Amino acid sequence: MSVFNASRLLGKTVLITGASSGIGAATAILFAKGGCNLILTARRADVLKKVADACTAAHKEAGVQQGGVFSTIQLDVSDKSQIAGLLDRIPAELRNVDVLVNNAGYVLGVERVGDISSSDIEGMFSTNVFGLIAVTQLFINDFKQRKTGHVINIGSIAGREAYAGGSIYCATKHAVSAFTGALMRELVDTPIRVTEIQPGMVETEFSVIRFRGDKSAADKVYEGLQPLVAEDIAEEIVWAASRPPHVNLAEVFVLPVNQATATLNYRGNRL
Repeated sequence: MSVFNASRLLGKTVLITGASSGIGAATAILFAKGGCNLILTARRADVLKKVADACTAAHKEAGVQQGGVFSTIQLDVSDKSQIAGLLDRIPAELRNVDVLVNNAGYVLGVERVGDISSSDIEGMFSTNVFGLIAVTQLFINDFKQRKTGHVINIGSIAGREAYAGGSIYCATKHAVSAFTGALMRELVDTPIRVTEIQPGMVETEFSVIRFRGDKSAADKVYEGLQPLVAEDIAEEIVWAASRPPHVNLAEVFVLPVNQATATLNYRGNRL
């Protein structure tokens, strides 16, 4: 992949939320291959260490001479106090963040309106929306002062169209899309780039969480078709970050070949 030969990524510092698994972990490893420094954040500190080790191995294997400083920080983006103290926990040599990847987010349950618990509603909004906004606000003024920076928000096809059984998750991802679009417009007179990556069906532990740990129910979501995997989305994120400074990939909508909408797909062709 040509991105690994691009000097634009070398020595850049990238902060990723939700970096302990799935898209976040795959993205971290790919940035490491590109010669970046990384600040990896997630709620599960023990798993983050394994991702950092994988980044170290990937960086070494790539043979790049820059980057390679990997820091892990336990962070729950739904906790305002943890976000408020985040900057003080970042090592001094990594304070100048170049790329912020707001990846932390989840969906829980398939209950319909009237049957959704208030704790599920609050949890999804606190992480997917309020946490993303709070982390962005933490770094955006620094980006403005340094006249550089790139905010990459992980949206979803659920932010483009709603579907039954996903009212709250769809609402959170519509909010992410609106926030991202407004932010890009607010920064139009700056060199700061703003990107939203909108994946369709991606097979990670995402669906297992949605079905509250029921792996068999999660597997049925992808039965009969070839879904995207975390590495597919990681490539789009790193590709967006590695474009020339005057190029902004504002929106990247990524689907598996046999998916057309949130609910329209063909299940007779698992490649």
